[in-house]
Amino acid sequence: MADLTALNKFSCPACGAEAVWTPSKHALVCPYCGTVSPAELQSDGSLIEENDLVEALRAIPDADRDWADQKKTVRCQSCNAISIFDTHRVAQNCDFCGSPALLAMEDVQAPIRPKSLLPFKVADTAVREQIRAWYGSHFWAPNRLGAKAMTDTLHGLYLPYWTFDAHADCPWEAEAGYYYYVRDSQGRQQRRVRWEYASGQVLNFFDDVLVSGSKGVHPKLLEDIAPFPTTTDLVPYDAGYLSGWVVEQYQIDLVGGAQDSRRRMLAALERLCASKIPGDTHRGLRISPQFTAQTYKHLLLPVWLLSYEYRSKVYQVAVNGYTGKIAGEYPISWIKVTIAIFLVLVLFGTFAYLRSQS
Repeated sequence: MADLTALNKFSCPACGAEAVWTPSKHALVCPYCGTVSPAELQSDGSLIEENDLVEALRAIPDADRDWADQKKTVRCQSCNAISIFDTHRVAQNCDFCGSPALLAMEDVQAPIRPKSLLPFKVADTAVREQIRAWYGSHFWAPNRLGAKAMTDTLHGLYLPYWTFDAHADCPWEAEAGYYYYVRDSQGRQQRRVRWEYASGQVLNFFDDVLVSGSKGVHPKLLEDIAPFPTTTDLVPYDAGYLSGWVVEQYQIDLVGGAQDSRRRMLAALERLCASKIPGDTHRGLRISPQFTAQTYKHLLLPVWLLSYEYRSKVYQVAVNGYTGKIAGEYPISWIKVTIAIFLVLVLFGTFAYLRSQS
């Protein structure tokens, strides 16, 4: 097998055109003659490597940064998303917001190379139907929005993510509160709280805490289309999976991702420790976690994205390219809202009138 990790496009053996990774066939397929490429892609999930986080943070300047050497990098001047695609592609609109204002970044430093990914599994035809149904299910959206559907602006993107693992040993201290009741001078029950010192320890393993490195897709949408099966279905990075697709370069780097993951781990530990406190309530919870065996992965995850502008505002619809889970934004039709309010007022007035006559 050729060294696919060093290539960025794959030629059709029949006509020489660029073969494209096709989710419905789970293979590289020529978009012109339909020939399936014989190229073999890596798929042994056991080869996915966890990297030592502390060591990586110390050695960031020496990180592996060669994966985008044969790619073209542009920044959108409207939404600031950084996209990477094959060098043969010419000027186009931004895949994230639709703006034509793309600025070439010849001097941009290539990103740390991803070592694994989830390939696209859901085909665009299924996604388009899903988005049309999604439009139709939102009564408060403008009617013409559902009629247009705008699925012609659908793009498949590989988005950058970080995952973080860690073992946490977390001692905790707090005041546990126990309710008891007394009667006041008028014989009414009054609740009181008896406070007692409490302490304990929580052990927890954090496995694949997922942090997005994207700024091109609205964060709430990425949260809503999660989860991605990164603990079970990842494959080693292979450029063949990216053939014909746009890749976003991460804008939240390893340091920022690690800080975000630490905040999430601390919040989860606080919840776990709080659940261990005896009594009816608590106050003054203090945790002192120690983290060991900290590792990370940099990977790419598939997302179908539709961006559209409505009355000068950009809305996005995102679909998990592996599971098909959908989340989106849409404008509210104030005409429908006004009519609904009017009908409610009419019904209320009619009811009040009939009641007064009776």
